[in-house]
Amino acid sequence: MADDFITDDTKAIILLCGILGKDRSVKPLTQGEYSALVRWLIKETMRPKDLLDHENIDLAATGAGCDKERLTALLNRGVQLGFAIEEWQRNGIWVISRSDNDYPRRYKTHLKEKAPPLLFGAGDRSLLLGGGVAIVGSRNVDTEGEEFTHKIAKLCVNNKMPIVSGGARGVDQIAMTTALDTGGVTIGVLAENLLQKSIVRKTRQAIADGRMLLISPFHPNARFSVGTAMGRNKFIYALADYALVVSAEYKKGGTWAGAEEELRRETSITVFVRPGNNAPSGNHKLIDLGAIEWPEITFESSLNQQLATISSTHIQESKKKNLSLFDFQNQSSPQNEKQKKADKAVTCPTEPKLETSSNKTPAEAIFEAVLPVIINQIDEPITAQELSARLEISKPQMNNWLKKAVSQGKARKLSRPVRFCKIQD
Repeated sequence: MADDFITDDTKAIILLCGILGKDRSVKPLTQGEYSALVRWLIKETMRPKDLLDHENIDLAATGAGCDKERLTALLNRGVQLGFAIEEWQRNGIWVISRSDNDYPRRYKTHLKEKAPPLLFGAGDRSLLLGGGVAIVGSRNVDTEGEEFTHKIAKLCVNNKMPIVSGGARGVDQIAMTTALDTGGVTIGVLAENLLQKSIVRKTRQAIADGRMLLISPFHPNARFSVGTAMGRNKFIYALADYALVVSAEYKKGGTWAGAEEELRRETSITVFVRPGNNAPSGNHKLIDLGAIEWPEITFESSLNQQLATISSTHIQESKKKNLSLFDFQNQSSPQNEKQKKADKAVTCPTEPKLETSSNKTPAEAIFEAVLPVIINQIDEPITAQELSARLEISKPQMNNWLKKAVSQGKARKLSRPVRFCKIQD
């Protein structure tokens, strides 16, 4: 990782938020402090790199409510930054920031301002697209839980779905090791010692084969702490399509806290739990918070499709349950039915209609109708698989529409990895 590959924006963010060397005389910005600074930068149509010009520090300090001397001291750590970059490069560690194009889109959409300013990693950055199943659980998992973890990890590998986990002893390590041993792909979101764990022989080989990515929002030499372990849970969930909690003790430990946090999130992914009478009490309690039991998989070759169907049904049922009595009465009242008919009589004539004249086939008319929806979803690069899942359209059909959008000059196809984004006007 050469210095040239780190943008000026990222350099500024490292200086503001990163730990560099052993000097602790100045405290880096917290997540909240950095977010406040970002809001000010956006308002002023500026970027983080503009703070490398010291003339802007005074304005930034005032506008974002930061201490000027502290900002100045942080941004004056250029020498320490140079040494840090050299060490990271020597050990195969890269760093990206929220300003970089390959920063995980899932973090920005799922976590918003809680997306970490910096990500350190070892491995193929294209795996940051994420997806698959986040498999998590306690360190002291029972034998039945171990067997269940092995089974589901192999099932995910057979369906070409990545395993996302935290790398901790117990369920995390079992899931990740099983995935690697059976030829799968795994993403480890670490709370500690990224540098140390990335140089283990087996890990280095998996990274070299492009089947393992290790990332951390914390410094590559960060030591274990309860705070970092709890804090990284949301980053595990945010990278995956679905989550599976193998074992969780009720209101105890990081597994419970992470699952509870995700289930209470407005943009939560679907959280499954290992079922059964022998499962820990926390598993059953998580169902009360909105988790659902891991299903009996009827066709092992279509895991993703089955999970998507179950997830969609669960979301729709949850929405119905959340309707208040007033909402129900309002929907069901005779007066409301009359109003619906009146609204329909007014709005129907103005609804857009698909043209099916001899000049256009139905397929062409449908494509013209859905094209604006597709373009609206590809402000940032996205894979066809992600887009098909988001819009609940089959991947072959989505690939066909994206191909047409590219041929009409409405979208651009990117490579390594293959993604699509709209062409700016």
